[in-house]
Amino acid sequence: MAISKTAKILLVVGGLLFAFLIVAIVVLVYAARNMGKPTVKDNSVLVLSVAGNLPDYVAEQPLAKAFGIKQSQSFTGLLTQLRKARVDNRISAVLLDINFPGIGWGKADELRDAIKEFRTSGKPVYAYMEIRTNREYYLATAADKIFLPPSGDIYINGFAAEAMFYKGSLDKLGIEADVIQIGPKYKNAPDQYTKKEMGDGQREVLNAVLDEYFSRFTTAISESRKKSVEDVKTLGDGAPYNANKAKALGLIDDAFYRDQVDDVLKATLGYKEGDKLRTISGGQYREIPSDTLGL
Repeated sequence: MAISKTAKILLVVGGLLFAFLIVAIVVLVYAARNMGKPTVKDNSVLVLSVAGNLPDYVAEQPLAKAFGIKQSQSFTGLLTQLRKARVDNRISAVLLDINFPGIGWGKADELRDAIKEFRTSGKPVYAYMEIRTNREYYLATAADKIFLPPSGDIYINGFAAEAMFYKGSLDKLGIEADVIQIGPKYKNAPDQYTKKEMGDGQREVLNAVLDEYFSRFTTAISESRKKSVEDVKTLGDGAPYNANKAKALGLIDDAFYRDQVDDVLKATLGYKEGDKLRTISGGQYREIPSDTLGL
């Protein structure tokens, strides 16, 4: 069927308008991205938020980023910012804002290693958090100084593990798990369906894992806070502590609010009286290309 001249004109005009709209969106995105591009001032402090789920990887979303929509932080990205800041002469210190990160002990070890690697640059790392539990305090002990607000508390308790067993419920439902076990007693994955309580093998494995975690935990505190491992264990038996008590026991460096920590950083970095602390967030610093670092 032939297309009329008017329809052809409408199609051409519509196509041109659509192409113009696409070009306009691209130009706007590019302009918005460049207008909001952060800069790093000399003698700045990189403020890293150690919080949230911190997945291994988060895909970039250029359009959302261009319009100022906050992007999720990845664990890999957090490590990358520390590595960049270590060689960036514009970054003079790092402040870790630790707020219940959703990471396991393996990632906690990796992050502690990255913090210690950053400290080899001679730049200070301070850690701040309102409440600390075992994992948060473990991360904080990698820093040069640890601060807790006067209203905060610190929990450094022992380690525990739980195991769930379903056999009782299955019995009530008339269900029986059919399992063939070959090998040592430590192959206890089916135990949750075939037993009502923990067996010797599972108990031994869990205790071994907990002992390993607790040993690394107490050793890290011992090295960071200049205490013996036995003293650390004794302090754990008496936890929790409020901020002032934690300071008196040497578990933290001071009971300061966040603005007071900024004052400590300004004094450490040689700011003049009345100067405002120059900071850049991890989200902003992520936008700084590696080839523009202040080397």
